[in-house]
Amino acid sequence: MKVVAFNGSPKKEGNTYHALKMVGDELKKNGIDFEIIHVGNKVIRGCIACGQCAKNKNEQCALKTDDVNEWIQVMKEADGILLGSPVHFAGIAGTMKSFLDRVFYVHSTNGGLFRHKVGAAVVSVRRSGGSVTFDGLNHYLNYAEMYMPTTNYWNIIHGGAPAEVYKDDEGMQIMSVLGKNMAHLMKVLENSKTSAPVYEPKVFTNFIR
Repeated sequence: MKVVAFNGSPKKEGNTYHALKMVGDELKKNGIDFEIIHVGNKVIRGCIACGQCAKNKNEQCALKTDDVNEWIQVMKEADGILLGSPVHFAGIAGTMKSFLDRVFYVHSTNGGLFRHKVGAAVVSVRRSGGSVTFDGLNHYLNYAEMYMPTTNYWNIIHGGAPAEVYKDDEGMQIMSVLGKNMAHLMKVLENSKTSAPVYEPKVFTNFIR
């Protein structure tokens, strides 16, 4: 089994990276492969609402100027997905938001590519806005019908300077417990003898007619 993590911070080894690594260390202890992909320092344009992913149904975004399509396939092949973002103005970092909008739109228009995978989100924050950002990341996982493991508090860790999160004892425990619970859930699903519900195409209702 494998979990792929996406670091949405502009800093390669800032606090978001270290938060993801804490979760990943527990996954690796449980025999699960773990990889971090850095997206926060890339040039990633947001979704342009062209609808080509829905029309073509080729599991690709129409924009070809970045690695988003490659990452979609990495996510499709993974058993678990971990999303990490710092807090920018009480929200998801801009590049990460652009990445998520495009990836999860392709997911939704191509038969639910990440459906029933295990997914979790973590947030690093200096002071405020962590819970809002955490909630925003969870919207993608919930919308994709992913299984979301829990921990013993919100998946938020505090620190300003890079690696300062190692001074947040409670935050480190949160990440550790998340990693253990994520590994447990993945193993439960792998050994389950119950068939998953059949995929249902999305029903859209517009309230303005």
